[in-house]
Amino acid sequence: MSRPVDALDASFPVAVSIALDLIRRPEVTERWSNPSALPHLSVGGLACHLGRQAVRAAELLPMPTDLPTLDTADNHYEQAPWVSEGTPDKESVAEGPDEEDAARGPADLLARSAHALEVVAGLLSGGAAREVVPIPWQGWSLRRGDFLLTRQLEVVVHSDDLAVSVGVPTPEFPADVFDPVRDLLVRLAVRRRGQSALISALSRSERAQDISAF
Repeated sequence: MSRPVDALDASFPVAVSIALDLIRRPEVTERWSNPSALPHLSVGGLACHLGRQAVRAAELLPMPTDLPTLDTADNHYEQAPWVSEGTPDKESVAEGPDEEDAARGPADLLARSAHALEVVAGLLSGGAAREVVPIPWQGWSLRRGDFLLTRQLEVVVHSDDLAVSVGVPTPEFPADVFDPVRDLLVRLAVRRRGQSALISALSRSERAQDISAF
């Protein structure tokens, strides 16, 4: 097993644990039905999307696959249709699983996500997680380290979305969680916006440009 995979095996459960601490905050429960910072999505729906990262990992890490394997996590975002489709419309959000899950309430989400975290930690520490992990809804697989990096990105980004939505500080993630996500976001931003936009935004406030990765 390579060192990057070893590192993500250890850091992903930490990322999920921090996200669950955020989901448990009373501000999330109190604003469950309120609009979130993301268009068309309630606070509860956003919390369910965040918690689902552990659930997905628990389902997919032990699953065999014969789907083609992409070379990197970067390739995943280069090929995923949603990256180029822009902000989902109201109908797409309503038809997705997030609001349906939110209707079951915060206690249900916490129970499902906490159980999934236990399963994931056991799979990763016990050697039962596959080296190549399928992403069936996309039609390809990723090596485990790349798969965990995509889930870790989701956790870090949507933790910020959820914290902003309920008016609490965004959680601080340790370097082994945050740094791989930061580096992936930078690479994706450069691919989408170009080197000049990134350099200007990070070094010249008078000519800062949009450098969002998605």
